[in-house]
Amino acid sequence: MSTQMPEDPFAVPQLEPSGPRTRTTVLEREQVEEELTEPGDHERFSHYVRKEKILESALSGDPVVALCGKVWVPGRDPQKFPVCPTCKEIHAGMRPPGDGEE
Repeated sequence: MSTQMPEDPFAVPQLEPSGPRTRTTVLEREQVEEELTEPGDHERFSHYVRKEKILESALSGDPVVALCGKVWVPGRDPQKFPVCPTCKEIHAGMRPPGDGEE
């Protein structure tokens, strides 16, 4: 009586490698906040953002967008930093509130 198992018709034949064996592994990681912060001069300034957006961000934790385009979640005292020159320039060119448009 033979105890051999029948061959699996779905089995993939295994070939022996002819050279040294190596393995490749892919590591997955989440990018959480790296997308929101930009290193450099933007981090050294306070930026102009609408007050209601700052309040919304404080309640929800969502990032805000400054006039200069910087995107971040506010969390520091803006009085401790000089005003962003780009934000200041854009703000100076804006029409004053109360002219009928927002």
